[in-house]
Amino acid sequence: MHRIVNVVGVGGSSRPGSTAEKALRIVLDAAAKRGASVQLIAGPALSMPLYDPRQGSTTPQARQLLSAIAGADALVLASPAYHGGISGLVKNALDYVEELREDTRPYFSERAVGCVAVANGWQGAVATLAALRDVTHALRGWPTPLGAAINTSTTRFSPAGDCKDDHVRAQLEEIAAQVVEFATQRALAATPTASLL
Repeated sequence: MHRIVNVVGVGGSSRPGSTAEKALRIVLDAAAKRGASVQLIAGPALSMPLYDPRQGSTTPQARQLLSAIAGADALVLASPAYHGGISGLVKNALDYVEELREDTRPYFSERAVGCVAVANGWQGAVATLAALRDVTHALRGWPTPLGAAINTSTTRFSPAGDCKDDHVRAQLEEIAAQVVEFATQRALAATPTASLL
């Protein structure tokens, strides 16, 4: 019997219910349907002072973020494109991960990370997706083979968060499948097996 894996989603924008947050919720919902425990950290929960390594994680939001990431078996990051890159809100949250440098699993070590970027055009979406993958590598995480670059000029989400594009929704669900599969395999590999007689 395998244990339930914990998938943490981080991202969105300062606007609750942003398109990036909606995309992130679709990934987390799909992960939950695959048996994972999921947690979302988005919007106001990411509103923290600029990271200062001299100050560390002094706010409740920062401590919640770091606790969730430290306990995660896998992660999903979602950012809107701001001027061709990761939004300041999401990047600042990722900067706080420096506080996990001496954790049992430093930074994102031993974890798959799904990446989702949202922009009103392909250039910003693709550039932001590449930036999320680069940051994941820098934090010692393993980006899933599939990431999603969502162009909101061609893809729409309903006010309730449903994606109106079947192809994009399938991509988001596949990211969930990859994240959960990797986390599950990793958990199984770390579980001691009974010795053979």
